Amino acid sequence: MKLNKNVMQNLAMITQVGISMLAPIVLCVFIGAWLDEKFGWYTTLPLLLLGILAGMRNTWLLLKQLQHAEENKHEKDFPKGKD
Repeated sequence: MKLNKNVMQNLAMITQVGISMLAPIVLCVFIGAWLDEKFGWYTTLPLLLLGILAGMRNTWLLLKQLQHAEENKHEKDFPKGKD
């Protein structure tokens, strides 16, 4: 049963990383397309680049947080002894 729990946790983590990367990109492209249509400005490409950078930042922060949580979990399981 523990194997199923680990598989589901890993699947949730992968899904969360993917969504945190894609959501800002898609949002910025839609906003850029709307601004292009509404005002005639060419903003899709700059907003696409902004969305990519925001997605990379979100993913970086999420992975750092997950790594920190995993290190704390590992430290709880295997505490360091005093020498």
